Amino acid sequence: MENVNTYSKKERNMFLTGMFGQNMIYNVVTVGLYYYFQNVICLPAIAFGWIFAIARIWDAINDPMMGSIVDKTRTKWGKCRPYLIFSPIVICVITIAAFFNGNYANAKANGNKTAMIFIVAWAAISYVLWGMSYTVGDIPLWGIISRITESEKDRSSLISLSRIIASIGAGLVVISIVAVSQSLNSAFGLDTNAQKGFIVAAIIITIIGSALFECAGTGTKERVPNGSETKTMKESFALMWKCKPFRRILISGLLRAPLQLMMNIAMTLLTYYYCKGNLTYAFTKLDIFIIVLILGQFVSMAISPALMKKYETKKVYNLFSGLSAVAFALLFVVYLIAPTDLSKIGFVVIDGILFFGTGMGFGGVSVCQSVMISDCIDYEEYHNGYRPDGIFFSGQSFITKFSAGISSIIYVDIRISYCVKRIYGYQHK
Repeated sequence: MENVNTYSKKERNMFLTGMFGQNMIYNVVTVGLYYYFQNVICLPAIAFGWIFAIARIWDAINDPMMGSIVDKTRTKWGKCRPYLIFSPIVICVITIAAFFNGNYANAKANGNKTAMIFIVAWAAISYVLWGMSYTVGDIPLWGIISRITESEKDRSSLISLSRIIASIGAGLVVISIVAVSQSLNSAFGLDTNAQKGFIVAAIIITIIGSALFECAGTGTKERVPNGSETKTMKESFALMWKCKPFRRILISGLLRAPLQLMMNIAMTLLTYYYCKGNLTYAFTKLDIFIIVLILGQFVSMAISPALMKKYETKKVYNLFSGLSAVAFALLFVVYLIAPTDLSKIGFVVIDGILFFGTGMGFGGVSVCQSVMISDCIDYEEYHNGYRPDGIFFSGQSFITKFSAGISSIIYVDIRISYCVKRIYGYQHK
């Protein structure tokens, strides 16, 4: 039997530990900082929405730039590991710094317009800086998967495990960070939405996540050799479109952007229906739906490798894409059928099943997409002798962030929350 140059169990576990930590940090920001900006320091809704939307679009542009830099890197550690070794500390510092801000509501009450401007400005600057620093670690983290093993089977297995572990790390923070922060405030004798508890929680979780993230760089080894050829940033961007299989992945991913908008709308509907628009209550009341969605992701991520062995990867990808779209559509059909009865156990169960289906769709697509991108890297090396690990895996982040940014802009612009209030008769008191 031919020996394959691949990772050891210890190396695999170190990489997965890093993946776990990285996703803890990601959700400290996407959930914790999101809540903090909106409900603790009380940024204006318009400023808050545009900060997140524009930052995501810039991140989408920034990702391929970082991918090109990774592909041009040549060091004794490889081309991905240097960034995984040094980026966690930078991400840690910027993540924590983003929470150190003034309180916009207090500044407004005191009529301090200068403070109001600086609070919004630092929120925008810190969030953009965080996105850029996170990209420096994220692109190499996914890119190294195609470099630590020459086995297609081991690579697919690692991608599937990575998605599962990432979801666990994300899920733990999603369902706990607001509750932990508010519990700390109670222990400090402060209001539940005081800044201190959120800052302390962010510091603790971010430091733990960063320490775990470091394992991905210190505990892995790049085995696939580098070619001598390098490409300019312009050439790397052109290659993303020139490679036909990868171009199809990009187009398919961007065409799935409406699903991200549907997710935003669905969560708004749930928040207003079950929690009367109270985001604080939503983080506890809607835990069951979030957990069900994550469980759906786990199931699809676990079965995806077996499905891809039996069927073409693109067919499995299309299956999961269709599943998430149909589940979302049916979710809105249920709201239209029973707009006043959704609290009844029968409809709660139906909503739970549909959220499980959307979770399966998103989870399965994420695994298939990563596997297909890895295959595109091999395809490009086979046909042209060049491995675009960084630039191609940056396409994965580009799809996610660009879709999220566009959907956020549309979401803010058409004021979906207003439509929801009108549909369900919710009136702000």
